[in-house]
Amino acid sequence: MCEEQTVSLVDVLEEDEELEEEASAVLAGSDSDHCSYPQGYVKRQALYACNTCTPKGGEAAGVCLACSYKCHEGHDLFELYTKRNFRCDCGNRKFTELKCKLYPDKDEVNSLNKYSHNFFGVYCTCSRPYPDPDDQVEDEMIQCVVCEDWLHGRHLGCAVPDCVELQEMICESCMNKNPFLWTYAAHLAVPGPAAQVKEEREADSNTDLPNKDEQVGGGVEPRCKRSREEAESSCGLKELQARRQERVRSGAVFWPSAWRSKLCSCSACQEHLSKADLSFLLDESDTVLAYEKKGKNNEQKQEGHDPLMSALDNLNRVQQLEIIHGYNDMKTELKDFLQRFAAEGKVVTPDDIRQFFEQQQSRKRRRVDAGRFYCT
Repeated sequence: MCEEQTVSLVDVLEEDEELEEEASAVLAGSDSDHCSYPQGYVKRQALYACNTCTPKGGEAAGVCLACSYKCHEGHDLFELYTKRNFRCDCGNRKFTELKCKLYPDKDEVNSLNKYSHNFFGVYCTCSRPYPDPDDQVEDEMIQCVVCEDWLHGRHLGCAVPDCVELQEMICESCMNKNPFLWTYAAHLAVPGPAAQVKEEREADSNTDLPNKDEQVGGGVEPRCKRSREEAESSCGLKELQARRQERVRSGAVFWPSAWRSKLCSCSACQEHLSKADLSFLLDESDTVLAYEKKGKNNEQKQEGHDPLMSALDNLNRVQQLEIIHGYNDMKTELKDFLQRFAAEGKVVTPDDIRQFFEQQQSRKRRRVDAGRFYCT
């Protein structure tokens, strides 16, 4: 007889708290009550695709968080996490029978929306669903910041670095479609086994040395002292290209935090990024981390309007203190209770939990009886 795998309640509570934080980060940045359509092409929002209303073989469509709750309750939904510059499709021409309950007055189609196979529930270069019932390999999925597709770590063509949650990734396909990104990668990206950096130097190359016009007293003239014409004509990308430092052009590329701030924003580069539809790379607030931070901040602000706190406001000071002390006591006792099981390596059973709360009720009754006795 095989031993049943079990987990302690501590593990369950920690996992539940972690999932709640993740949900807050993703969902709290989006409105759960109102359709986002009137806002136009939202900079970044949580999105869903409805397999019930727009199945594979039809037109791809995405709906906002509020519509997923109000208009598609009970439907087969694909969670798309977040995507940028998207306008809610719910109830437009792509939905032959469904009408949006929150904002029915929509254009027939949102021409600037971008769609991918994600909207039909498949991801990565392998075009498989997630979770994949036929794949027994545990593997995390990472979103490319350019195409916003999700890729398995083992299909990236490179090793996944540590602290990946704090980094951005651009897949190999998007890197090759925009070759200038390889120049930045040689200088700014996180190095990896499949992305070894090499320097090509000529014997008498002085490309990294300042020219004579920039030398003042043996040093380089500060940028602030250069003429405006020089500053405007200088291009950070060309300066990096002149160093002739290259990176093996293979596999996905991981970028550390704040790497976007180091991209050149001269007029020529801005025009080039705009034509490639990559202007968002110059916007540090476009990142998923910035969106999640906003979501967490919104969640913390909403906690100030918690119904329990509103109820406490209607109680007098003595009653408030009694409830607060009672809550803190129970939290401390529950923590001590769970720690005893963890220290002994025991698994917490439903009977143990039931017994804990029965003890709490018994102690509460004893305190009430003692108070009555004291009053008499």
